Amino acid sequence: MNDRVSTTITDHIADVRLARADKMNAIDPAMFEGIGAAIDALHPRKDVRCVVLSGEGRAFCAGLDMTSMAGGGSGLSRNERNDQGAILPQHVTWGWRNLPMPVIAAVHGVAFGGGFQIMSGADIRIAAPDTRFAIRESYWGLVPDMAGFPIWRGLVRDDVLRELVYTSREFGAEEALHHGFITRIAEDPHAAALALAHDIAAKSPNAIRGAKRLCSMAFDADPRAMLEAETYEQVKVIGQPPMMEQVAANIQKRPARFGDAD
Repeated sequence: MNDRVSTTITDHIADVRLARADKMNAIDPAMFEGIGAAIDALHPRKDVRCVVLSGEGRAFCAGLDMTSMAGGGSGLSRNERNDQGAILPQHVTWGWRNLPMPVIAAVHGVAFGGGFQIMSGADIRIAAPDTRFAIRESYWGLVPDMAGFPIWRGLVRDDVLRELVYTSREFGAEEALHHGFITRIAEDPHAAALALAHDIAAKSPNAIRGAKRLCSMAFDADPRAMLEAETYEQVKVIGQPPMMEQVAANIQKRPARFGDAD
């Protein structure tokens, strides 16, 4: 980890914060490295049941720091691809989608360009009412190249996406909600995200991880593969101790007590 990203884990929840507040969390090479390292550190954690991703200071993320990215774009397109087929600038978005536990983005201020794509990688996105959004790349003569496209195809209509990409225009939280880019609006998105994370963390971690795998498959798997995957995931949890504990806790009206995910 570096000074661009901080991670605190409490009560099975990882609170991950972009920590370049003086630059509105604009993405420079160190920020790319820091976000990638945070994702990689969380991936093997069996004790983490949910992640909350936010930005410190006045904004979630203002996009690329064009001063530090003298070559334009991510400046890192020659990086090697990982086992998901992503280079580092794509991993900082796609990596959240591929974490085994759910990720909730708490968004405020602005989410522009690369910041908008990073936000899009979360399972759930909660934004403040006055948040400003933009798929900003065409403003700089660039194209979105941080894994936005494979994620947006499951969120928003094709023609709406094309307009926003081609024009790079800003839009507000209500429009983002209408299009499907964000899940809901909250006055304090970080507090709302933490509350939701606690709700998710109270469920069987094995069941939640299985459900996330199925949600992720739904983007492009054929129906036969989905049917087989549903059965596979259910067989792994049904009748197992976490499921039995969840049932007992619900009947006894008490919090469930789980160990780490398998």
